[in-house]
Amino acid sequence: MDRRIAHLDMDAFYASVELLRYPQLAGKALVIGGRRRNEPSGTGDHPEFPRLREYAGRGVATTATYEARALGVHSGMGLMKAAALAPDAVLLPADFEEYGRYSRRFKAAVAQIAPRIEDRGIDEIYIDLTEVPGETIALAQRVKDSVRLATGLSCSIGVAPNKLLAKLASELQKPDGLSVIDFSDLEARIWPLPVRRINGVGPRTNARLEALGVSTIGQLAQTPAHALVEYFGDSHGRWLADAAHGRDERPVVTEREPKSISRETTFERDLDPRRDREALSRILLGLCERLGGDLARKGYAGRNVGVKLRYTDFRIVTRDTTLDQPTDDAETIRAAARECLRRAPLDRKLRLLGVRVGTLAPAGYSEPGRRRDRAKTGEDSGESLSLFD
Repeated sequence: MDRRIAHLDMDAFYASVELLRYPQLAGKALVIGGRRRNEPSGTGDHPEFPRLREYAGRGVATTATYEARALGVHSGMGLMKAAALAPDAVLLPADFEEYGRYSRRFKAAVAQIAPRIEDRGIDEIYIDLTEVPGETIALAQRVKDSVRLATGLSCSIGVAPNKLLAKLASELQKPDGLSVIDFSDLEARIWPLPVRRINGVGPRTNARLEALGVSTIGQLAQTPAHALVEYFGDSHGRWLADAAHGRDERPVVTEREPKSISRETTFERDLDPRRDREALSRILLGLCERLGGDLARKGYAGRNVGVKLRYTDFRIVTRDTTLDQPTDDAETIRAAARECLRRAPLDRKLRLLGVRVGTLAPAGYSEPGRRRDRAKTGEDSGESLSLFD
């Protein structure tokens, strides 16, 4: 193959890190999610682990071991629903600081072998192996071995001529898999897969394809490109046709500039903007302080500050404002966020609050500008509310 692109995906990453800490849970159904109060109780070699059936709240599962997945639990599922499926599963809170340490370890180990890496998140990367000496399978196994040696964890790797096929290949033999595919493998190994397995085919596109009688990648490949263009539009229709035939020319991007940085939190209970004003003010302050820290740590400042509200009916409203100069200062971000909130409907209870800083530039960059406010969704409340002060 002209290019050798690998996709590496850590196996049940958060849960696997927890199993290093609690090896006695190996082979058991384990779900990661909820708040810190779900920590194991007791000390020593025999801690008492909280069970999913004991959970009460609106948290969601961040991830789960394969044993829990076999019972129907998956990431993004509400923990109350997960408790109905797997009441005896162990529930542990997420420890993102620890997961971040293991993420840095596995990426550093891979970089020693193949330095051209595209970071796709805490638990997955693309690797350009084209110029790395070695036979493909042996090279991929070497990467897997280096990750296990550095972290004690397993990963799954797919190697293919491009990123789209590499990601599909990495999912063929999970967990601890190694798959190498070429264009000659499309019909036998890729076309039988559900079309939703293509990275970029979301629930809405999948539903529209199913309405056309298309449920597998092979059926998508047999659909004329002009029909897809007519149904989905020129850009999306052509992309679907290309994806079904394994065509993808995207390079491995080793450096990526973020467009925005955000922080948000979902509340354990619905909060009323007036009765829970003090709690919401503390939450807003905490979000802005953490967001300012994120910006400073990454070396960015931003001019656009926005807020996100999710109400009890799951409707989402956003408001944003543009500052005269980029900032990474938490108090400046908070003041701008409060301005945005004054233009948002605050007449019903809230499930979620988020703050975002966009239009990023390297910290210290300055340019002339003018302040302007925008309402992106929803309707103005019709009154200026000095809440979250």
